[in-house]
Amino acid sequence: MGSATPSIETYFNTQSGKYGLVEISERYGNVRMPEIKLVDLKDKYFRKKMSGHFSDTLIEEITTALSLGEQVILFQNRRGFSPVVECMTCGHIPQCPQCDVSLTYHKHKNQLRCHYCGYSMAKPTNCHSCSSVHLTTKGFGTEQIQQELVELFPNAKVGRMDQDTTRGKFGFEKIIDSFKNQEVEILVGTQMLAKGLDFDNVSLVGIMNADNMLYHPDFRAFERSFQMMTQVSGRSGRSGKQGKVIIQTYNPDHNTIQQVVQNDYLAMYNEQLYERQIYKYPPYFKLIKLTLKHRDFDKLKEGSMWLYQMMQQYLEIPVLGPEEPPISRIRNEYIRTIMIKIPQNQSLQGTKKTIQKMLNSFEAVTQYRSIKVTVNVDFY
Repeated sequence: MGSATPSIETYFNTQSGKYGLVEISERYGNVRMPEIKLVDLKDKYFRKKMSGHFSDTLIEEITTALSLGEQVILFQNRRGFSPVVECMTCGHIPQCPQCDVSLTYHKHKNQLRCHYCGYSMAKPTNCHSCSSVHLTTKGFGTEQIQQELVELFPNAKVGRMDQDTTRGKFGFEKIIDSFKNQEVEILVGTQMLAKGLDFDNVSLVGIMNADNMLYHPDFRAFERSFQMMTQVSGRSGRSGKQGKVIIQTYNPDHNTIQQVVQNDYLAMYNEQLYERQIYKYPPYFKLIKLTLKHRDFDKLKEGSMWLYQMMQQYLEIPVLGPEEPPISRIRNEYIRTIMIKIPQNQSLQGTKKTIQKMLNSFEAVTQYRSIKVTVNVDFY
């Protein structure tokens, strides 16, 4: 289970003696860790030192790297051109008819797509609600970064690696090979770029916006952000010369971002562990998540409440819910979740059996039989 950034549960197991631990304190071939610079986006926008989504610092560093014949990786964890198209007259945002999400604009195909069910439509020329022609895009994805790079560095060869460009047969290998053979000088990509790639000539990694990872509604958001940023930083300077990493953020003082800059895994681990203990999360509690789905909103609401109340009554442990997740409808099915938290000292097997009995009696109720229930134990 080798990793530069093990999950908190894994590291906790090494501390409690469940796993053995072997640590490597320096990089292969004694290469120095990259130098990490933070760029405060608030300050840069205020001083008008931004060109599109690029700060003057990042542009300068890319220019330097290119002039030395070195390669650059830019990380943006969103594909497409922009996640939202908005009408400036009435504020209408095109939504997916089958899911509870806005449609992402893909410029290359001139269409709006749903990243959950694949629904797509041509990009509207006027607003579907008020017929205004004043439409604007909000937010940015890899496609937009690629376009801005072409304008900023017209002579550089720019590649993009995300789910859209790697779909075809050998798509992934083609992009990797062209980058390895230095046919592409700047590679823009999503989290596919973060791990396991080894390019000798990459001297600069840019993280376009570190904040959109930090604020996911997930108890692992900070841990995952730390892992992602540390891993993507590790793509820089893997041969003799020390690499550079530029992290653009609105929160340069955020603890997680500071821990990435100092490459301080233990500080991140201890801080997250403290919070996990207070709020009853793994590794101190085991989690069981029940996901209920049905096309009928009221039936789902009633059924999930029935199941929750029964669990609340018979399980003497925290049961939370039934909650609508951030995306509460996918492919025309409404979703509710119930979360059960099992303390370390309680028998997992016994609790699982009790929950299974409850699910059996839930299924025995005729009107709830059509509700789909999925059980996810310890979804690490």
